[in-house]
Amino acid sequence: MPEITLPEPVFARSVHGTGPGLLLAHGAGGSIAANYGPVLDGLTVGRTVVGVDFPGAGGTPRSLTPLDLDELADQLVAAAVAEGLETFAVVGYSLGTAVAIRAAARHPARVTALVLTAPFARSSARLRLNAEHWRDLHASGAHAALAQFLVPLALGASVLEAVPGDDLDALVQATAQTLPSGSAEHADLVARVEVREDLPLVTVPTLVISTAEDLLVTPDLHREVADALPGAELVEIPTGHLPFAERPDEWLKLITTFLDHLAR
Repeated sequence: MPEITLPEPVFARSVHGTGPGLLLAHGAGGSIAANYGPVLDGLTVGRTVVGVDFPGAGGTPRSLTPLDLDELADQLVAAAVAEGLETFAVVGYSLGTAVAIRAAARHPARVTALVLTAPFARSSARLRLNAEHWRDLHASGAHAALAQFLVPLALGASVLEAVPGDDLDALVQATAQTLPSGSAEHADLVARVEVREDLPLVTVPTLVISTAEDLLVTPDLHREVADALPGAELVEIPTGHLPFAERPDEWLKLITTFLDHLAR
């Protein structure tokens, strides 16, 4: 593939640590702080970590047009290059895994490894319907109803059942109040994701982390990605869709053990 000219990086980004490059791609309805905050200190040990907020998340303004996967991938890579990183590993979570896969396919000389948590290469019928409902609820301003819809999909069953009733109500309310402004556009892109043709092109070392109790992006989609990526390693973590909330230490260990092994 000919080298693709990178755009000027315009998405908000954060930079932490020093050392080899590590680029972070977050999930729909999230941000770098929301999805990686609990593990960020651990990721920065011996690495330069660049996190990029997609439109309508963190400090990046909401997009006025539908999100484009190529644009997100190119902006992700451009941010790292702007920080002086010529090559880097990419850690993607949920929607961020599709962005990471597309980045590796479009910029093979720059991406050296992938870590994909709760990945999907396409939107299954279940995921598409859930994403479209998510999009429509947010676009209509029904944020309380959206939070009530998302919380039981995102949390693992055992974690959800262990939350006392009053705390569960508070969790739903807090979720409704902290939905990023770009949630509708994020969910719309989830419903349209298609990167299956990219997978055979990605030959870098890859770790696929399957969130084994995931009701939103179900484990069959994780396995589909792992099976189609040449030489990918598949591991499981016993969480729902939010490993950073349910088992952050275990999630961090899986990521850093894989990256440290490659460095050696």
